[in-house]
Amino acid sequence: MVEDPIPVTVLSGALGAGKTTLLNHLLENADRRLAVLVNDLGALNVDASLVAEGATLGGEGGGVAQLENGCICCERRDDLETEVVRLARSREFDHLVVESSGISEPAPVARTFVSGPAAAAYDLDTLVTVLDGESFLSLLDGDALERVETDDGPRPLSDLVVEGIECCDVLLVNKCDLLDEGDRRRVVETVRELQPRARLLETEFSRVAPEEVLETGRFDPEAMAGMTAWRRVHDGEQDHDDDHGHTHPEERYGVTSFVYRSREPFDPGRFAAFLGDLPRTVIRTKGTCWVAGRDGVALLVSGVGPRTRVEATEEWIAARHEVERELYRENHPEIPWDEEVGDRRTELVVIGREMDEERVREALDACLTDGGAEQGTDEFPSELGDVVEFTSGAAGGRGRPR
Repeated sequence: MVEDPIPVTVLSGALGAGKTTLLNHLLENADRRLAVLVNDLGALNVDASLVAEGATLGGEGGGVAQLENGCICCERRDDLETEVVRLARSREFDHLVVESSGISEPAPVARTFVSGPAAAAYDLDTLVTVLDGESFLSLLDGDALERVETDDGPRPLSDLVVEGIECCDVLLVNKCDLLDEGDRRRVVETVRELQPRARLLETEFSRVAPEEVLETGRFDPEAMAGMTAWRRVHDGEQDHDDDHGHTHPEERYGVTSFVYRSREPFDPGRFAAFLGDLPRTVIRTKGTCWVAGRDGVALLVSGVGPRTRVEATEEWIAARHEVERELYRENHPEIPWDEEVGDRRTELVVIGREMDEERVREALDACLTDGGAEQGTDEFPSELGDVVEFTSGAAGGRGRPR
């Protein structure tokens, strides 16, 4: 008996647009078993850990697989093919959702399910692009939509945003709550010019009915073949010497990333000043941080461009009662542990365009307490669930509790 192919939804979009938020929303609200494959650019797959928590909600999640430290449209593509074939053998889910990294192009990922080894087991159902309306507006204001090919340097990162708009079946214009009516209309009208075929949905916090992005049947290979991005991959044209006719995002968009790790806390005053004066080349920050004076809670840092959100998400195990702490450690021996500071640590992914990694690392090093006095401890959340926002360029980079 030949089994029906498994439908696939591919989520694409720039860093911080709201893909992980959409994925968790689907895990909570979809009426079918979802398997999830999460790809992250950094060596620390923060997105996958956040989705893994959501995958258990309601007991409906089909499991989360992770592909990290590279994008699945180039150097991790073979791993993508291997993983989706493995998942297909299990058949313990109804629908596969692939969240690509923030710098993956949709077309090469889509090709895996159209002409790759997994094509027989899967049916590419919907390509979904999530667009941060506010960030897109800044691209418009900066004339960053010009598409330029050069022999000496990468294309602007904004090209990736445009290709995501061009190469999709459903387009979510997200974070509409951050736009006034005039700006919202401007973004929507521009997007419709770039992509007249896709279903366009205006959303806040990526909230959308699951049936709008799952088993829609909207994928049309003939229509995609007419798009520049899809045609280049579909026809096997090679811009550079790459096995898949595709170059690494660092070559084309000047995007690099690194993970900053420390077992010493950040001084709150210095770290607040850092978040209030981020280099323009930093386009994404995400991870867990230890801030002095907040020794009881781990702070989740999530930044897009000049705006950074800091939330107290969980207790450090080291801050728990001794009996509870030792029992937890016994049951979770995999937790990184330091005899002096316990599990308190900073693991922060920094992604940037033409970024001076050494300079950013030095700036973060300068935020460490180094045994000195703490400054400005009111800047950061202290209770679980508390949120503070920082905006680079604002006076003193002060946070706004929410």
